[in-house]
Formats: sequence, structure tokens, C-alpha cells
Amino acid sequence: MASNTKNTNPKDAIGSTKLPFHLVPSALRIFAAIGLLEGACKYGGHNYRAMGVRASIYYDAIQRHLESYWNGEDADPDTGIPHLASVAAGLAILLDAMVNDKLTDDRPPRAPVGALIRELNKEVPRIKELFKEHSPKHFTIKDE
Repeated sequence: MASNTKNTNPKDAIGSTKLPFHLVPSALRIFAAIGLLEGACKYGGHNYRAMGVRASIYYDAIQRHLESYWNGEDADPDTGIPHLASVAAGLAILLDAMVNDKLTDDRPPRAPVGALIRELNKEVPRIKELFKEHSPKHFTIKDE
């Protein structure tokens, strides 16, 4: 990674301590923009900020788009909008609603899922070691 400062520019010392927007890939902003355009055309621009949102509605929509994408459908057949663009737009709206106090947090009661994941992650190396002599074929979308 590049150096945080440059001797010839005193602004570098201050600028390098701030959020590094240059690390956000342009593709994320571009896909989020097309996903947000779809929503603006359907529901009105920035409706989520004016009206607020329920976490469960956006969580469900994001999950539906992720499942469709993961199972080989790149774009919504009705709109042609890439599913991952809709995911990016949904996440942007959830974050915006959270920051602007427009989020109705209807998630279920807390559960120690993060701790469970971290605990089971410790089992992964053991399981891989147990089957290290096996060479199963792992099928992908290219195997259709």
C-alpha cells in the first residue's frame, strides 16, 4: 500500500488520517446507483429517508436478491437490474436509515449467533485435516 504521507505536501499528514474513500470500488457506487434508481422510479427518490424503513423488509429483499444471485440468476428477470445492485441499494438504504434515525428495528430478540460462528470457525481446520486425503470434485455453475 502507498505511503500515508508525502514530504512535499503538508496536507498529506492531515488527509491520511481521514476516511479513505478511495478504497471503495467504483463498481459498488455504480451498481448501487442503478439499484437506487430503480427504487426511485418505483417508490420516489429518498422515500426511505422521508418515510423510514423496517429492517425486516430490507433484510428480506436483500436475502431474496442474494439467493437468486447465488443460485445462478445474475439479474432480476422483470427489470434487468443486477441482483447485486439491488443488494447494494438495500444495504445503502438500511445504513442511511440507521444513521438518520429512520430505521424501525424489528429484528428478532438478540441471539449469540456471532459467538456461535466464531466458535464453529475453530472446527474448520480440524474437519479439513480429517479429510485431507480426499479429493472430491466441487461443482460450480460452469459444470452445467
